[in-house]
Amino acid sequence: MEEGYYKTKESVEEYVKLSEGFNGALLIEKFKKVLNINSNVLEIGSGPGTDWNILSKYYNVTGSDNSPEFINHLTSKNPNGNFLELDASTLSINGKFDGIYSNKVLHHLNDNELANSIKRQYEILNTNGVICHSFWLGEGSEVFKGLFVNYHTVSNLQEVFSKQFDIISIEKYKEFENDDSLLLIGKKKAN
Repeated sequence: MEEGYYKTKESVEEYVKLSEGFNGALLIEKFKKVLNINSNVLEIGSGPGTDWNILSKYYNVTGSDNSPEFINHLTSKNPNGNFLELDASTLSINGKFDGIYSNKVLHHLNDNELANSIKRQYEILNTNGVICHSFWLGEGSEVFKGLFVNYHTVSNLQEVFSKQFDIISIEKYKEFENDDSLLLIGKKKAN
């Protein structure tokens, strides 16, 4: 993943302002249909903490981000929260979770990094663990504001996730424009 954009206090403050009014509440509602309330959840890429705040109403959430500046922001806004500096591709973390959630985070990984992340998610999930991830719909990749963005299709996500996860659903939804995004929900396959 490109390093620059989320690493400075200024860019974090800019992103927090830009993201006001946007949250994953609808995605989390779908997550709640497949993961029991009070389960242990890892959020990959908590960013400004908007989704973390919603998730924490229902789950025991460990937030994470690869940006020390976002971790500082998160801990200052949520002093009782549990936050870790964590790379989405390696997920170097001890412990197990019942669910893993991310909202437009894993698209910053190239294909190899995403494959590593999926394998690692499988390893840190408990039996019957559930994943819920959103992506930008499209093909190819680009660099936007210094960040790598990898677009995905339904068939591409099915292919990369289906080795370790039974796909419960992959559906299109609207973030800015009709069907510009994909939500994938899956369940950890039995050994």
